[in-house]
Amino acid sequence: MQEMDFKKMSALIDSSQSRRGPLPRAGSSAPKTIFPYPSHQDSPPKSPRRLSFSGIFRSSSCSTPASIKIFSRTRRASGLSTPPSTPTQACSPPVFTQEAVARSRSISTPPDTGQRPGLPSARPPIACSSPVPSPPSRPLHIPCATSPSSQSIFFMLLPAAAEPESDIYMRFMKSHKCYDIVPTSSKLVVFDTALQVKKAFFALVANGVRAAPLWDTEKQSFVGMLTITDFIIILHRYYKSPMVQIYELEEHKLETWREVYLQATFKPLVNISPDASLFDAVYTLIKNKIHRLPVIDPVTGNALYILTHKRILKFLQLFMCEMPKPAFMKQTLGELGIGSYHNIAFIHPNTPIIKALNIFVERRVSALPVVDESGKVVDIYSKFDVINLAAEKTYNNLDITVTQALKHRSQYFEGVMKCHKTETMKTIVDRIVKAEVHRLVVVDAHSSIEGIVSLSDILQALVLGPAGIDAQRR
Repeated sequence: MQEMDFKKMSALIDSSQSRRGPLPRAGSSAPKTIFPYPSHQDSPPKSPRRLSFSGIFRSSSCSTPASIKIFSRTRRASGLSTPPSTPTQACSPPVFTQEAVARSRSISTPPDTGQRPGLPSARPPIACSSPVPSPPSRPLHIPCATSPSSQSIFFMLLPAAAEPESDIYMRFMKSHKCYDIVPTSSKLVVFDTALQVKKAFFALVANGVRAAPLWDTEKQSFVGMLTITDFIIILHRYYKSPMVQIYELEEHKLETWREVYLQATFKPLVNISPDASLFDAVYTLIKNKIHRLPVIDPVTGNALYILTHKRILKFLQLFMCEMPKPAFMKQTLGELGIGSYHNIAFIHPNTPIIKALNIFVERRVSALPVVDESGKVVDIYSKFDVINLAAEKTYNNLDITVTQALKHRSQYFEGVMKCHKTETMKTIVDRIVKAEVHRLVVVDAHSSIEGIVSLSDILQALVLGPAGIDAQRR
């Protein structure tokens, strides 16, 4: 009897196992999820690398431009333990079913890439939190917009326009703050208004800077900037004056000097916040016709940095290779009409320094090409060269020629940086940034002067022009 019951029980167990299938073996792999990984992938998908114009990352161990990265390339699939400091987000590519994708778009709709790349002002992509139920279908893995297979169409997803990339530099500048351009380590010279004029200009020369913010102890704030232009105005106005001797001005304090001798040219301090965009910085520089823009923290009142056209253009040029090239970058200077080509101010090698200073003040230019008797450009005399008169203490004799005044130049001076109207905009930008100069002299085939292309002209064309702003004519 017991033997028969045992046989019946064994038969029931065998029948149950045949209906349910074989039991899982010990040590077998974990149960598969309802979102299996793609066939080519044996591990959870890594978080994709995303292109973003959302800021740069500083490296405290290096202050060179090579340490600046515009793109985040080291995000892990596990995400970040703390929220990132920039709008860049780590996300896994969503998984959808084929039927869901087919229902969500028409035949004419371009293939979905899973993400909508764009500038920081755009909303971040929203991943599907729960799948559309469709069990019989094979899951479809949608590649990220920056995966190797789809990276080439990244910029094709930008808003459609006649030239969708024509304003890319404008948007780049609007997406970066002034703080992004401040290096991890830099030198900033600040003068108290109680400092003597002579010592202040000697300090400019000794520190190799062209301008310094002025601090008023009584007001506990910055009240202005001391620049080489101030030095030129004083020399221009009071050289051989019967009323005031130059050596008398040397003993004055900066505060007295500003109040008494700079009344006609006195202007309130123009500054910018570190949270303002670089687009605003470019507009402020060009609109106010200034070459130095101090970055001042509105909360603490501390001066952080001094922005210039040259530093801003260099920052932009560093990342130009990562952005699509606008069509106008392949056009020539002659086609674009960038620069000044009428009534160009210039001097000759035997021109007295005092006459050159007069032209600086009256024409409001920052450099004068030196042209020989045949009309060829042989040198250039800039405002920065004037400060050497203070270093050599020769400002009491401004009747010397430009050639004599330029003897102080280093043996490493490479000569005048020139360009031609037939050269492309990209070539011009690369040359002026590499040479670290403030302007290029446009010459013809015989090296005769045709015009001047300045940093202001270039930034106006690259950044403000696409926005429909002409700050140079305001």
